[in-house]
Amino acid sequence: MKHVRLVVDGMTCDDCERHVIHALQNVGAENISANFRRNEATFELADLNRLEDAKQAVTDTGYKPGDATILSDRLSVAPIDDGGSYDFDLLIIGSGGAAFSAAIQAVRYGAKVAMVERGTVGGTCVNIGCVPSKTMLRAGEINHLAANNPFEGLNTSVGPVDVAKLIERKDELVGDLRQHKYVDLIDEYGFELIRGEAHFVDEGTVEVNGSRIKARNFLISTGASAAVPNIPGLNEVDYLVSTTALEVKELPKRLAVIGSGYIAMELGQMFHNLGSEVILMQRIARVLKSYDPEVSEAITKAMTDQGIDIITGATFNRVEQDGNIKKLYVTVDGEERIVEAEALLVATGRKPNTETLNLDAAKVTVGDRGEVVVNKYLRTSNHRIYAAGDVTMGPQFVYVAAYEGAIVAENAVNGSETKVDLSVVPGVTFTSPAIATVGLTEEQAKTEGYEVLTSVLPLDAVPRALVNRETTGVFKLVADAKTRKILGAHVVAENAGDVIYSAVLAVKFGLTIEDLRSTLAPYLTMAEGLKLATLTFDKDVSKLSCCAG
Repeated sequence: MKHVRLVVDGMTCDDCERHVIHALQNVGAENISANFRRNEATFELADLNRLEDAKQAVTDTGYKPGDATILSDRLSVAPIDDGGSYDFDLLIIGSGGAAFSAAIQAVRYGAKVAMVERGTVGGTCVNIGCVPSKTMLRAGEINHLAANNPFEGLNTSVGPVDVAKLIERKDELVGDLRQHKYVDLIDEYGFELIRGEAHFVDEGTVEVNGSRIKARNFLISTGASAAVPNIPGLNEVDYLVSTTALEVKELPKRLAVIGSGYIAMELGQMFHNLGSEVILMQRIARVLKSYDPEVSEAITKAMTDQGIDIITGATFNRVEQDGNIKKLYVTVDGEERIVEAEALLVATGRKPNTETLNLDAAKVTVGDRGEVVVNKYLRTSNHRIYAAGDVTMGPQFVYVAAYEGAIVAENAVNGSETKVDLSVVPGVTFTSPAIATVGLTEEQAKTEGYEVLTSVLPLDAVPRALVNRETTGVFKLVADAKTRKILGAHVVAENAGDVIYSAVLAVKFGLTIEDLRSTLAPYLTMAEGLKLATLTFDKDVSKLSCCAG
């Protein structure tokens, strides 16, 4: 049986899919699936001579068949005709989200798979990133609300924070999730875990613990780690990075943070909410420079109102340590200042973990930051080696890594030519209020040639925010003036990360202002802000009654 992917234009709904499936069944196709959103049908044929019959059947049904791609035999490994013998069909270096996604999918295709890990199984997200930071952020939010609740008549208070206990419980959660969501799956799916550090010795071989391993294909998914800027004296003082900041056993009285990207803002606010005095410092003129200005302004106001000091436009001259105190000499507006703090957090971005891989021997091209360069199929300059996740320095989210890992398995093992599509990637910063975005900013849309419509809705126009008594924030929508399709959505609000998924669907599937406006939004939810923002394109929502459209 040959596995075929056929482009089918003209499908617009589920019924169209059923018509195409029925037409293909009539010519003897099996295991048929059709997707009108992707404009494609996939199926199996025992005789490829029937492919033209299949195309004609689709035509007779009223749809337009396009190019057909012959994939590998279903659930079999795509051969590489170089006469070699291999230890594995797919060897994966790393054990995070991309690695496990690729391994699970490759095993389903019948591949023999191994994973090499030099450290802790599970990668960044579960061990030192998403999971530990978000549980600590939640602890900080609860402590902050207990000390600063916005409701008159409620008397809440807080006592000293036992940070060591919080860290202990955080570690328990991380250990449980790592075991159940990663380690246990190794035996469940039957791939091999090799402990040790891998480096390439040639284009098709790696060495681990002195043993050489050959594979048909490789996946590099080694992730990224904290990047440290070149500031005089920094390497001579004790400083924290995102990993070690989640291991402190005592709260510093004062924390200075270099950087004000999402990691700096999340961890800075976490320490503030747990009781530290926090000062954020950065070189550029406004926080979150790549975001819309309204987003930057809203989160800056929110965090400043909460008592976090934010310094922008700073030049870092040098760092010194005086006993337990770190002294940062910075120039702001032409004047030198000395910032003193008990602890210093450096959160100035990430760098790919490629230094020890010996990629030159594998003839794999890397970029200026050391990132692995890949094409639209996630293939490197070596056709047998793929890369996915943070090591490529694309959007650094675990869901992107997992998506890319599955594509690598499709292409490397199943012989497909599936392209990666990162045109609609949501991002969430888990501050309070949270920041969530998807699609194009206003500036990006204009750069791409769109005539742009925008809607900016302050959070105090959203009923949920009013009843919460937390009204600092914004909803901003970016639309194409000609088609009125939603191009981007940007939210600063409580639960913005939950709200943004509706906007993901709107951007991905080309919904218009009117499409969103015509929906029923549940009252007194933050998600209602999306609908109110669509009304704001043409109306002043402050002059509407509750729920009025």
